[in-house]
Amino acid sequence: MIQLAPKWEFVSDNVMGGVSSGSVAEEFVGGHHATVLRGTLSLENNGGFIQMALDLHEGGADVDVSAWDGIEMDVYGDGGTYDVRLRTAQLTRPWQSFRADFVGEPHWRKIKTPFSSLVSHRVDAAFDPTCLRRIGILAIGRERDACIAVSNIGFYSAN
Repeated sequence: MIQLAPKWEFVSDNVMGGVSSGSVAEEFVGGHHATVLRGTLSLENNGGFIQMALDLHEGGADVDVSAWDGIEMDVYGDGGTYDVRLRTAQLTRPWQSFRADFVGEPHWRKIKTPFSSLVSHRVDAAFDPTCLRRIGILAIGRERDACIAVSNIGFYSAN
C-alpha cells in the first residue's frame, strides 16, 4: 500500500446555497491520530452534504494510480453511511464523480474500495486511474449530525 499524508479541506453545500455546517480537524480518536469530519447536514435550500476533500497533487495535477487496485482507509464513524468520491481529469463539472459508499462503524476498521467497484455519477465514463486528482469523504443526503474519522488513507494492490 502507498500511504498518503493528506491535507484535507472542508467543503459543504454552502457552495451552492445550502446551510449545512461542519469542520475538519486533526484529533486523537480511539487511540489513533485521525482527520475528523463532523457537522450537521440540512436539506434546506437544496443542500444536504458536508465533505472533507484533498487534492492529490498541489496545483491539481493528475496522479497515476493505475499500479494499484483500489483505495484503502482506516475509518471510525458514528454508524452512518458515507461516500468516498474520486475525481479525475475526465470530469468537467463539480457534481460529477466516481463513488462508493461505506458504513462508518463505531470502531476502527479498514475499508477497501476496489477501483472496479466505483460507480460513475452524472458522467458517461468509466473510472480512469491514470488521471486521479481528488479524493472526498462525504456525509450526504439526509438531515443528521455526522462524524467520521480517517486515520490512514492510501492505495492498495491485491497482489
